[in-house]
Amino acid sequence: MKKEVDIPANGVTLKGDVHLPEDARGLVIFSHGSGSSRLSPRNRFVAGVLEANGFATLLFDLLTPEEDLHYKRRFDIELLTRRLVSVSHWIHGQRNFTALNKGFFGASTGAASALRAAAILGPDIIKTVVSRGGRPDMAMSSLATVEVPTLLLVGGLDTQVIELNEQAYRKLHCVKELKVILGASHLFEESGKLEQMARYANKWFLKYLYRYQINIEKEFLG
Repeated sequence: MKKEVDIPANGVTLKGDVHLPEDARGLVIFSHGSGSSRLSPRNRFVAGVLEANGFATLLFDLLTPEEDLHYKRRFDIELLTRRLVSVSHWIHGQRNFTALNKGFFGASTGAASALRAAAILGPDIIKTVVSRGGRPDMAMSSLATVEVPTLLLVGGLDTQVIELNEQAYRKLHCVKELKVILGASHLFEESGKLEQMARYANKWFLKYLYRYQINIEKEFLG
């Protein structure tokens, strides 16, 4: 089942898309990068892979359309983190999602807000984080307090971002892995590389997010 939702978050309303299978293995909340949105084709592709493997997904816009017109807002990690925390509390309070284990998938600068939000929310709400071509260095001050298993996925051709991820990796004290996907650039546009990255993300979520299955009522978010 899929549904478009309006999410209240700190005085604004954010657009989101929820997918909920009957026997959800967990919920993955997406945090997109600067200049992107819930319609990001790469995040949608990853979401499709996760959905095919039984995960619920939530993709939403971190900014309102009016806010997105202001370029600096796209890089306001503190604001984006507050939004992600607020949305995570909201979905956690929805009756058919409360019992699901939840994780973050953060892309580009969205990985910074995902890691900071995971540090704020703690393992009672967020169980794991996956970063795709991320900028975890933009959350450097929060990395030591991230408690949940964290996977950093980086393209092998994305040399500058590899270095930034290596710096961030050393700051993390949780269960962690840094996976470099050879032959992939920052956006994983090369043939088969986006699929390869999605498989790694799915495997990670199966290991650290999926703990049990529950039956989902036919009507949700109602």
